[in-house]
Amino acid sequence: MSLLHVFGFGLKVGHLLWMLCCWIASMISMNWFINGEFKDAKAGLLGDSGSKMWFKCWDKISSYSFKIHHHYYQYIGSKRLGKTWWRKLLFSWVIVWTIASIWIFCYMSSQATEKRKETLASMCDERARMLQDQFNVSMNHIQAMSILISTFHHGKHPSAIDQRTFARYTERTAFERPLTSGVAYAVRVLHSEREQFEKQQGWTIKRMDTLEKNPVHKDDYNPDLLEPSPIQEEYAPVIFAQDIISHVVSIDMLSGKEDRENVLRARKSGKGVLTAPFRLLKTNRLGVILTFAVYKGDLPSNATPNERIQATDGYLGGVFDIESLVEKLLQQLASKQTILVNVLDTTNQSHPISMYGSNASDDGLEHVSHLNFGDPFRKHEMRCRFKQKPPWPWLAITTSIGILVIALLVGHIFHATVNRIAKVEDDFHEMMELKKKAEAADVAKSQFLATVSHEIRTPMNGVLGMLHMLMDTDLDVTQLDYVRTAQASGKALVALINEVLDQAKIESGKLELEEVQFDLRAVLDDVLSLFSGKSQDKGVELAVYISDRVPEMLIGDPGRFRQIITNLMGNSIKFTEKGHILVTVHLVEEVIDSIEVETESSSKNTLSGFPVADRCVSWKGFRTFSQEGSMQPFSDSINLIVSVEDTGEGIPLEAQSRVFTRFMQVGPSISRTHGGTGIGLSISKCLVGLMKGEIGFVSIPKIGSTFTFTAVFTGGCSSSNEYKSQQINKQSNSVSSEFHGMRALLVDTRPVRAKVSRYHIQRLGIHVEVASDWNQGLSSISRGNNAIHMVLIEQEVWDRDLNSSALFISSLEKIDHGTPPKAFLLSNSISSSRANTTTSGVCNLTVIPKPLRASMLAASLQRAMGVGNKGNPRNGELPSLSLRNLLLGRKILIVDDNNVNLKVAAGALKKYGADVISAARGIEAIELLTPPHQFDACFMDIQMPEMDGFEATKKIRDMEQNINNRIQFGELSVKTYNNVFNWHVPILAMTADVIQATHEECLRCGMDGYVSKPFEAEQLYREVSRFFQ
Repeated sequence: MSLLHVFGFGLKVGHLLWMLCCWIASMISMNWFINGEFKDAKAGLLGDSGSKMWFKCWDKISSYSFKIHHHYYQYIGSKRLGKTWWRKLLFSWVIVWTIASIWIFCYMSSQATEKRKETLASMCDERARMLQDQFNVSMNHIQAMSILISTFHHGKHPSAIDQRTFARYTERTAFERPLTSGVAYAVRVLHSEREQFEKQQGWTIKRMDTLEKNPVHKDDYNPDLLEPSPIQEEYAPVIFAQDIISHVVSIDMLSGKEDRENVLRARKSGKGVLTAPFRLLKTNRLGVILTFAVYKGDLPSNATPNERIQATDGYLGGVFDIESLVEKLLQQLASKQTILVNVLDTTNQSHPISMYGSNASDDGLEHVSHLNFGDPFRKHEMRCRFKQKPPWPWLAITTSIGILVIALLVGHIFHATVNRIAKVEDDFHEMMELKKKAEAADVAKSQFLATVSHEIRTPMNGVLGMLHMLMDTDLDVTQLDYVRTAQASGKALVALINEVLDQAKIESGKLELEEVQFDLRAVLDDVLSLFSGKSQDKGVELAVYISDRVPEMLIGDPGRFRQIITNLMGNSIKFTEKGHILVTVHLVEEVIDSIEVETESSSKNTLSGFPVADRCVSWKGFRTFSQEGSMQPFSDSINLIVSVEDTGEGIPLEAQSRVFTRFMQVGPSISRTHGGTGIGLSISKCLVGLMKGEIGFVSIPKIGSTFTFTAVFTGGCSSSNEYKSQQINKQSNSVSSEFHGMRALLVDTRPVRAKVSRYHIQRLGIHVEVASDWNQGLSSISRGNNAIHMVLIEQEVWDRDLNSSALFISSLEKIDHGTPPKAFLLSNSISSSRANTTTSGVCNLTVIPKPLRASMLAASLQRAMGVGNKGNPRNGELPSLSLRNLLLGRKILIVDDNNVNLKVAAGALKKYGADVISAARGIEAIELLTPPHQFDACFMDIQMPEMDGFEATKKIRDMEQNINNRIQFGELSVKTYNNVFNWHVPILAMTADVIQATHEECLRCGMDGYVSKPFEAEQLYREVSRFFQ
């Protein structure tokens, strides 16, 4: 196997590990940034510039790793590793990690053993130190007692101490000698003094060696039965003893072998000496005796051994019951890990004497701690071992096995990876080929859609344009109906094309939103105008209400917002035969903070009186209401909530789960009855998502449906100078000053409907009072505090009692102060309203058709009250005389190779008073737009023979830039060029391609905007008027 293969495999493994590390780092960093920790700490080390630098570095690292990966697959990836070489490597991997796991087991076991040894040594040393310290305390007190006896017994004549005094003293001071079982004092008596001593004491000196040879039980012990001590040079009979060992009184300590050696060493050395362990009298327990010699008071500190022997007066001994004393000591040391303790006298190393504990041997751990009891002749040790055997080293076992398992798994992963590399490489190449084919198919589909769109939109532009121009001619009713039907069918076809294209954009991820300033109320007025005819034909009340807290101007995509509203209202119009359709717009904060904006399901509190589905259920699952932090991502964001409520058929329960599925409808009969493609709601959901919002609905069969969505916009400036181009949709703004200060009375029995009507009337600057019946209305008018200029009556109130209605009108005419107010009737159906007013005998009642919107309401009030423009607007448009003045004096060039399009565009612009010049080729446009010229704007088609619109625009811009530069540097005279220093004629593309790439290309080549075919007169005016502010 070549080194190239080895290097290739190393790159693969390294890339896998590198990608794993990168993924972990990216997850940690992304969570850090998303959770806001970075935002909180931006005043620290990083800041905004630091975050940008971090992201740039991360992108470079990621791209570098992918480049390495790409180069590997390009140069090495196609060469496969040999199976034999890989098996050897895998076998070596397993062997190495098996040995490593065994070594880890041994190492961790030895560490556990060492730790166990350290624990045993610590515990044993602690017990030895405590035993030794307490023994030294007892030894010091016995030595002090020897000085006391020398002073008060031998130094006083007569003696100040007797047996009773000694017993009481030693009993009371026993707490100072915690390890002693008793204390006794033996006086030195020479043989010549024995007889006198025995007479003085009243007892005979007894011998001890008999007890050593024949031990007796403590219950059989009787001092009187002991034999007298044999004759010897001197004796050491016990004269004082603690009560607990008072049985040793009269016994000669020199008559026993161990005690004799002990006594002789003590008086010779002048220090405390210990006996070997032996069975104590009476208790028969193992113990030792600590002996101190009592000297005459005049003994010098540096006396020789002989001097010490001669100066000896007696011997003070302390008895230590080793077994019980060590047991007490160990009971004071409670430990989770109990150990066994042995105390040994190791003076004779070959035959140590056990003082405490068992002599059983143990193969386990053992620790020896040396004891120093102050007698250099006697040697003592404490040997400790654990009571239980050491546990299994589970940590070492599990760790070593775990490492071995991980190593085997890694080997298995690498083995599987290598085995699959060849297949993955083949699949990769196959997928690349399929990817190229898919991209080619996607490009072909996009090109097909663009071509089909262009080929359909171009003739449709001529059809709709000519129909629109035909409507401006003198037609009878039948002809006008035919033209309107044909125009509606053409618009439906264009709408279908737009929906299909939008769906294609969504699937490809190329649908983007604009960020422009728009008037929300004007947009909804346009939508109302679109559906007003259908709602009047059906007798369905159509209304819009926008909260006062919603700003006048917003920044967003008005076209897509209008598309969502149009889809929802279009569905409501289709499926609603009676009742109402109500669109409400509020801020999300209003819905959260106030209950007043929530429509109740009571029939008395709806627009038409019909019950509706509770809109609160439609937004129940919105994240906006569960996470307040997500309501306003930025400080200047405006979060709107829009509801479309209807009283239609409702959606069946079994069909509600697929409402937002594209190309899906409730049932097969729906498309036959109402038409449609079933993609409107799907597109609306995607658009709402792009607006950072959510959409939901609630529907009750036979009751109605309520669709609610949220959308996030940015607050915009409400300057009127920025939006004079929307004069048609905002004509109410020009007349609102004419009604400012007027007062109106609204008579309506339904609070919701009165609230909606009041909203539209107040948009004109009119102060509105609401009355729920005729009596309340007359009372408000007759008070006379402020004059009422107009009375607006809801048709339902009028039709309820025609006699009362007529009486109310006659009462208005009889008002004696000032001019009587003008009466208006708010009606959904103009024909029925006129019939009712005629039947009731009222002829001076002006009918205002619904749905209410600012332009229509203002025009109706102007005509009736004789203020402002008294023309007769149709469908919300300005009178023709006013239209002809909007572009008066403007010279506009239209460039298109299609004569029909030229006629449509020229006719539309001439309608607004513009002077229109037509050209059929791009070369002609260049000649006409060569400075100096008199054109104010140019509409240019994109697809033209010889030279398309893109190339023509580029040449025009290059020509203008060249002339501007020459004028700036003085090469050309500005007077020759009409005193214009900067030549730049606005060029707007007329395109049937609505894909984003075409729009971007328009802006890239120097165009200032575009209009999509088929276009309408209003659209052409709106786009071109932006440059005439």
